[in-house]
Formats: sequence, structure tokens, C-alpha cells
Amino acid sequence: MPPRIASLPKVELHLHLEGSIRPAIACALSARHGVALTEDEVRHRYDYRNFTEFIEAFKWVTSFLRGPRDFALLAADLAEQLLEQHVVYAEVTLSVGVMLLRKQDPQANFEAILAATEPFEKRGLRLNWIFDAVRQFGPEPALEVVEVARRCAPPRIVAFGIGGDELSVPTREFRYAYLRAKSCGLHRLIHAGEIGGPEKIREAVEILCVERIGHGIAAIHDPALMDLLAARRIPLEVCPTSNLRTGALAMQLHNPSATLQQHPLPQLLRHGIPVVLSTDDPAMFHASLLGEYEIAAQMGLSETELVTLHRAAVEHSFLPDEARRALLATLPRK
Repeated sequence: MPPRIASLPKVELHLHLEGSIRPAIACALSARHGVALTEDEVRHRYDYRNFTEFIEAFKWVTSFLRGPRDFALLAADLAEQLLEQHVVYAEVTLSVGVMLLRKQDPQANFEAILAATEPFEKRGLRLNWIFDAVRQFGPEPALEVVEVARRCAPPRIVAFGIGGDELSVPTREFRYAYLRAKSCGLHRLIHAGEIGGPEKIREAVEILCVERIGHGIAAIHDPALMDLLAARRIPLEVCPTSNLRTGALAMQLHNPSATLQQHPLPQLLRHGIPVVLSTDDPAMFHASLLGEYEIAAQMGLSETELVTLHRAAVEHSFLPDEARRALLATLPRK
């Protein structure tokens, strides 16, 4: 990767707090709750061959996040990791739907997270938060996540999103939750086209009126959809290492031996679709934002295209206009 690119201030928009549990933090969390683990055991759990195995590992490791003190430890560790990679702004997704399922107090957890990350703002890292529902839990729990976000006092909560199994509940069943989120002043996004087809992306755009798509690599199969995303300037939050590790890339390319060199990121970008580069669940995929930029360079993206990725992350963030313009001014145009 060109040294100039490595040193640029970075923005990340698709990053799950719970997916950033490093082995050392997993061991510390489990010890708090009477479970003895080694880092090697955690690494073994983080070795999966498909999306289902990843979900099982995610459920296992997040079971050690049981209260505000646990979330505070994790949030501070993530903030430290981001600063080390020259990240100056991130929108971090918080799995509030899972908190509610586990009968936790989302507001108490969130207040602990804010307190733990506040000192990092003085060191140059700004964080905002996305409250996330789980698709397979259904529309009523999703609406409950929206209401929790409303009660937890924006503006630090900038958006509502839905992750989980995109092949489960039909998209149209979440329409009211997204309308409610909009009425609460929240931006809207969703995971789509990761393991599902391009129709999942089109439904998200046309039925839910989302502003960003998480993953979206299935767009490669539908030229008309690619035209639509480019024309409407709807960004895809692309996470190459995640797509490889979950098997999503192999599934979309119908090739069990698919490699990162075959990832559709360059084609999507060169079609005029805004693309923002992210890590998704960095600890669980052994990924970093710097590493994702290195991978993009290895895919053949030019230095100008790498700068375009940097600028797109800022342009399509949910920062206030003035802050967005100030951050863009720190980046080269080409």
C-alpha cells in the first residue's frame, strides 16, 4: 500500500462492537463470569468455514457480555485499536436486539460505553453509534430497538440498522420499524446482499428507503441494480476479509475456492457505486482497517481509487455537515 494512503486519517462505517472481542478480552470477560479460557481456545472458536459457523461463534463469545462493565471494557479496547490505525471517526454498530433478547438493560450498557470511550475523544477519535436489530427475531423486536434508541438520547446514536440472517423474515415486514426510525430522526441502513441475492438489496432500497447497504456484494449479479445504486449514490459498506471468512464471497461467486483477488469490490467501485471499506467484525475475522486497504491495493486499485475510498467513507458518514466538510478537507482529492 502506498505510504501516503497508510498515513491518511481513516473513517470506518461498518464495525460491530461485539465483533471486536479480541482473544485476550474474551478471556478477561469470561474470567469475570467464572469461565476459564485460553487465548488459543478463543482463536480456535474464531476459525470457521461458513456463515452459520460464524454466527455460532458470535453467539458464544458475546454471551460473556453481560452488563455495563463488560461493554465498557470492550469499547475502550476497540477505541485503542482504532487510534492505532489512524481512525479519526467511526460509526460503531451495537447489537441492541441481542441485549433485549438476553434481558439486559441497553441504556445502562450504552451509558457505560459512552463513559469508557469519552477519554479517547481528547486523543482524536470521534465515535457515533448505530443501534442494530436482528432480522430473524422479527419486526416487533426490531421496533423495540428503535424505541430504545429514541429513549437513549441521540445525537450520539445516529442510525438504526438490521443485521442477522437476511434470508429469514421478508423485508416488507420491517417497513414500519424503518418509518418509525425516520420519524425519530435516525438514519437507516441494513445488511443485504451479503449471502442473499440482489433482490434483497433492491427491496432494502425501494421498500425501506435505506441510506446505506451493509455488504451488498450481490449487486454484481444485477447490472440494473448497479445502475440504480450509482445513480442514487447509495453506498455499499464492503468488508472483503469478512466476505471471505464467512463464505459469502464463495457463495456469491458460486466458487468454493474463491479468493480475495476475485472480490467484486473493484468492479462495483468502477461502476460508479460509492464504496466504503470496513472490517465488519475485526477480531473475529483477524482483520484491520489498514489491512483492508492493503487488500484493496492488492486487488489492483490505483492510488487515486484508494483515496476515493477514503473520501467516500467521510462523504457517506452520518456526521453533521460542518464536521464532514472539515474532515474531507484533510484528505487529498486524488
